[in-house]
Amino acid sequence: MGTRGVIGEKWSMRILWVCAIGSAIGLYMVAVERQKQNRDKMMAESLKDIESEGSGEQV
Repeated sequence: MGTRGVIGEKWSMRILWVCAIGSAIGLYMVAVERQKQNRDKMMAESLKDIESEGSGEQV
């Protein structure tokens, strides 16, 4: 009678592992997205520099 409504130890460990794995996946996805944004930003700056150099030579 005393265990009613209480999550067992086995299930609490499973829930803990699921939360830990979910957090790790979320952090990985954030890191990948930031790398993509940084790469896009660097490409945009590089193209802007190339365009500015090209317009300076033609004048």
